[in-house]
Parts: sequence; C-alpha cells; structure tokens
Amino acid sequence: MSRIGKKPIAIPKGVTVLVNGGTVSAKGPKGDLVTKLPPSIKAEVKDSNIIVSTAEDTVQGRSFHGLGRSLVANMILGVEKGYLIELELQGVGFRAAVQGNKLTMNIGYSSPVVHEAPAGITVAVKDSVITVGGADKQLVGDVAARIRSYYPPEPYKGKGIRYKGEHVRRKAGKTVA
Repeated sequence: MSRIGKKPIAIPKGVTVLVNGGTVSAKGPKGDLVTKLPPSIKAEVKDSNIIVSTAEDTVQGRSFHGLGRSLVANMILGVEKGYLIELELQGVGFRAAVQGNKLTMNIGYSSPVVHEAPAGITVAVKDSVITVGGADKQLVGDVAARIRSYYPPEPYKGKGIRYKGEHVRRKAGKTVA
C-alpha cells in the first residue's frame, strides 16, 4: 500500500465534495473542479475526510493509489486557496501587458507574442513579473510552462522568461586567444 495513498484528506470548511463512481467533484470559493480517478481507485467521504483506497491489490492498483490521492488533494486545495506561479521577464526592453484574457509580450521578436489564457486561469502583470493563477494545479503549471517556452532563459546573457527564484547557470562567452 502506498504511504501517500493511506493518508486521509481533510475537507475544509466552505468546500463541498461529491463522489460519484470514479469521479470526484469539489466546489469551493475559488471554483469547481472534477477529477476522474484511475480505474482501480475508489474514494469515499467519511465524516469530514476523504479516504482513497485501491480496489485490487495488483502492481498497477498499488501504483495508482498515491496518484489518486494526490489528484484529489490537489483539487481540494485548488478550490479552497488556488495556485499561483510567478514568472520573471529578464532582458532589456522586455515588457508584458494583459488585456482581458490575452497576455501580450514584447520579448525581442519583430512582433509581439500574444498568449490567450484558457477559462479558469487568471494572468496578471506587475512590473516585470507575470502571475498565473487558478484552481487547477495542472492547468496553471501548463499555462506557465507555455508562457516560459516563448523565450526560455539563455545561459550567455541570462535573458528570457524564468520562474521566480529559478537559477540560470551562466556560461562564459567566446574568447579570442
């Protein structure tokens, strides 16, 4: 049995959880999320906790046990508090602006790069920091990674879009002997 999978998940106040077969849905102040559990995993609500268990004692069933529990725990934390990822723009003349759900970035290309945020994701810009937020942890991470992929940090001058606190290893440039 999985050590992570055995831990019960506490349901905080203000969050309602419904288990219907292999799907778990949660509703809270930050939004609504629905997760489909792997086939051999089942969840049930007891008191104010969610218990995730495996239906079959196979290698695949045991390996999905911790995954199922993590998916449900991340979903509950997302609808309660939400997730935020901050990205930094590094480079002379690099700017970003938000208009509605579209992020427009001037990052050294001949024309601005426009990224449209999907439903449920909020994007904000303050100074040179882009903040991506939402209830779905996987979607927030995916949007942040896609924004970063437009200009990943390069090792020679350090220019690019990086995660806040990310360390970029610098390389020495070419030298003439």
